[in-house]
Amino acid sequence: MSISAPEGTSSHHMLAVRPSKWTLVVVVQLGEGPRRFGELRRDLGGVSQKTLTAVLRELERDGFVSREAFATIPPRVDYDLTELGRELLELAHGWRHFAMRNRQRVEQARQMFDAAERL
Repeated sequence: MSISAPEGTSSHHMLAVRPSKWTLVVVVQLGEGPRRFGELRRDLGGVSQKTLTAVLRELERDGFVSREAFATIPPRVDYDLTELGRELLELAHGWRHFAMRNRQRVEQARQMFDAAERL
């Protein structure tokens, strides 16, 4: 089966996800259920507020994440995966399994490459 771009579009514009270092990590965290911004930031560790905001906005823009604001004091905003986001979560789990399964092979390839570069 062949998947082609809709008429009038080019295939390089079809890719909706432009992952950053944090994109799939955020998706995996949201796979555990709705989260507040502060919870996400705390659980992710080394991500800056600016970076997390940018990642969440991009995921929301692409339809992977929903954002619900509550008029409370202090203001509360919850983020959750949409149906499309849950599909992306499946890919994230597949990528994780691939990486774990092939970690040693990748490390060996890197060592061989680095050794050849030193020659």
